[in-house]
Amino acid sequence: MPFKTPPPTPKHSTLTFPTPQILLVTLSRPKSLNSINSEGHHELHGIWEWMDAEPGIRVGVLTGEGRAFCAGADLKEWNKTVQSNNSASQPATGFGGLSRRSGKKPVICAVNGLCLGGGCEMVVNADVVIASEKAFFGFPEVQRGVVAIAGALTRVVRTVGRQRAMEMVLTGRRVSAVEAERWGFVNEVVGSAEESVKRAIEIAGTIAANSPDAVIVSREGVKLGWEGVGAEDGSRLLIEGWQGRLNEGENIKEGLRAFVEKREPKWRDSKL
Repeated sequence: MPFKTPPPTPKHSTLTFPTPQILLVTLSRPKSLNSINSEGHHELHGIWEWMDAEPGIRVGVLTGEGRAFCAGADLKEWNKTVQSNNSASQPATGFGGLSRRSGKKPVICAVNGLCLGGGCEMVVNADVVIASEKAFFGFPEVQRGVVAIAGALTRVVRTVGRQRAMEMVLTGRRVSAVEAERWGFVNEVVGSAEESVKRAIEIAGTIAANSPDAVIVSREGVKLGWEGVGAEDGSRLLIEGWQGRLNEGENIKEGLRAFVEKREPKWRDSKL
């Protein structure tokens, strides 16, 4: 598969390509329930950066190997760090390079199982979340004397509301996939871990079939509202920052031309 630059070769996760336009990242530390250590955070940051820069890749999917999506931080490593009065190392994009990521292209989480702590922090900032019916979610940090400091606290309230957010982060209780879907924390619940990945790839394929320019700019518009910008300010920033670039691209011309000519559009890789 030709790439502009070679894909990363991470130690703690595996990369596959279900289609030429979809990147599937699988956390691969099943014996540690896919907990992420310092090296893993920086690896994942590099993967998402590569995806955003690689013209042919349009959507990313993240899942886990084995019975866990991600159990959060590597607590053994974290304990050593805290006992020596040092700070754990994370990239500016947060836990797994995702919990505080802004980015350019969408990431879908296929939550195949247990999703706790930092795993939940990644899910909070994902663009779409598909979960196995056996998956469950939680922020157990308070039970260990630590805090979900990687970005989720200020974001989860925007998804589930103040009272539900407080319940999750102050009690540490586990929330089932069905309950999480009812709260709006999860888009869709499916029957099994395998189905969660399959469904996530299906949705990724639907996104990838659309104009890559329009996907990038539409995602940016939703993010502006998500990040607390007022509706009118967000619209103004989107128009001023993106509309001219969108209109100058080939994909908007191709999409409208294809509609008039009654055919499927042939998208080009985004140059945004």
